[in-house]
Amino acid sequence: MSYELPENVEIDGVLYEIRSDYRAALDICTALSAPELSGEEKAAAALTILYPAFGSAMPPQHFAQAIRELYRFLNGGADEPDGRPQPRLVDWEQDFPLIAAPVNRIVGCEIRALPYLHWWTFLAAYQEIGDCTFAQVVGIRSKQARGRPLDKQERAFYRQNRKFVDFRRAYTQAEETTLREWGV
Repeated sequence: MSYELPENVEIDGVLYEIRSDYRAALDICTALSAPELSGEEKAAAALTILYPAFGSAMPPQHFAQAIRELYRFLNGGADEPDGRPQPRLVDWEQDFPLIAAPVNRIVGCEIRALPYLHWWTFLAAYQEIGDCTFAQVVGIRSKQARGRPLDKQERAFYRQNRKFVDFRRAYTQAEETTLREWGV
């Protein structure tokens, strides 16, 4: 068990600084879900965001372990869970406006105004969100993903808040260009 908030990662005896601010972690999540990037491009983008040394001082033989450490960091120090994939319930980029207010309440200040907030501190606050609009959104998404019926209150909330509950369709650059050309 570690009581410190990591600011570096050791790979084969070499310490690498990491960008541990929550904004960097959210940027990594956005890069990993970018539809226009290949798997290799997603990995390179994520590694570039987390490790300032990636691409210059990190040798290629450290890349695989760097990816494992990246996921461990994103998971708050836990290894990637083995097992079947879980349904997607959160889109960090789309949901951030719904997440910020309850995290602010838990942290006790406006997190967006802070020059730095460690990802694990943000993650701990996120895990304590409790009952809020975001929790309702995730609850409805969870039921929908599992094919469970919504109760009357949830159906009413969904009708009034579809823009929050439904995931926005992510378009590739080529698709966006085509849509713009069509005037959509």
